[in-house]
Amino acid sequence: MRSLNRRDFMKSSVGAAAGIAVLSQKKTRAANEKVIIGVMGLGGRGTYLAEKFAARPDAEVAYLCDPNTRRFARARVAVEEAQEREPKLVQDFRRILDDKNVDVLINATPDHWHGLGTIRACQAGKDVYVEKPLAHNIWEGRKMVEAARKYKRVVQVGMQSRSAPYVHKAKQYIQSGKLGDIYLVRVYNMMQHPKQKEAPDAPVPDGFDYDLWCGPAPKLPYNPSRRWLNQWEYSCGPIAGDAVHQIDLARYLIDDIPYPRTVSHVGGVNALRDGRETPDTQLALFEYDQLTLMLEAALWTPYMKKTPWSVRDSDQFPNWPFSSTKVEVLGTEGFMYFGRHGGGWQAYDAAGELVHSEYGRQGDKEHQDNFIECIRTRKRPNTDVEMGHQSVLLCHMTNIAYRLGNQKLTFDASTESFKHPEQANQYVKREYRSPWIIEDNV
Repeated sequence: MRSLNRRDFMKSSVGAAAGIAVLSQKKTRAANEKVIIGVMGLGGRGTYLAEKFAARPDAEVAYLCDPNTRRFARARVAVEEAQEREPKLVQDFRRILDDKNVDVLINATPDHWHGLGTIRACQAGKDVYVEKPLAHNIWEGRKMVEAARKYKRVVQVGMQSRSAPYVHKAKQYIQSGKLGDIYLVRVYNMMQHPKQKEAPDAPVPDGFDYDLWCGPAPKLPYNPSRRWLNQWEYSCGPIAGDAVHQIDLARYLIDDIPYPRTVSHVGGVNALRDGRETPDTQLALFEYDQLTLMLEAALWTPYMKKTPWSVRDSDQFPNWPFSSTKVEVLGTEGFMYFGRHGGGWQAYDAAGELVHSEYGRQGDKEHQDNFIECIRTRKRPNTDVEMGHQSVLLCHMTNIAYRLGNQKLTFDASTESFKHPEQANQYVKREYRSPWIIEDNV
């Protein structure tokens, strides 16, 4: 891909204001027309989403995109088998945005591309399904919300449990008052991750546009052993990238309380000392007016297990004491265990007796159904971009507290910045590498 300066970039398919205005007014797809989709990012999640949407009778995957051409083969085969139509294979996502027939961009890239890819898609008149965590930083998340609203785009975040029926039943149970008043919610994300291997920097493999992969982030020397999840330049961290599911569900269960007043953090890189920057242990306290939300997370606990696939869609419950991705809701009259991605929930009364159980089922299909429906109706989806922003914001606050030496931070909801200490605001926004810049006025 040739080098572009900022003016050239803005003149391309996604930048010209006149083109944006036309594209953003594109007609809504009729009920009998297929929604045309391009998929950006062909890792495990991107390939999964490509296959699932290709298998739908109301959708067609027209493009598969990844800077690394070595990822094309598996995704192409999955899509072709699902829809019996060959997608186009491109390295540069702007090829997708150039095509006026494309309705949707699925953004399943690493964290550092979520913001810019989503904003440019909104500007090009595309609706977006973007994977979690929504944004690399707080400022970027707000800009994604602004772009969705300005260009009247549907932006669904891939926190699919909000679409699962058992989750709605749990919220209704809490709202009924059977747990009493809720003053404490505990969120867990505890499991075992391997250490990353040490290896020297190496030449970029053929077929991999590494400059494009780095995009808005600094272009570090290529190292095949470096896990992007462990580097601040590319990620919110492996804990945030997974725990945001439970954080989002905890917020949903307690009426989507938006902003805490403070965050406190302890933890660091304790067990996995392998050159990573992001912590392997995070304990955080979020203070609201009358509620405390706790996050307990670690990457070195082999006895803590995610809910097995055989349990997620069955009439079974997780082994709650050793469930790595549970939420606990504590009220004055009762207590709830809650599992994400299926797993169901169970409620106990003041005497500790089990009083209600609901089996769970995963919400992937319902989430995808909701997205396609909203493309046609123009309603906001179940996990709208604003919800995704407010949930990952807690992860950003946690990380910033850690990066400042485990200080307690005070947050200003009106400006989405920190009152104290002032130096926390250096992490609200990143520096962007030209030409991959997010403008103040999206």
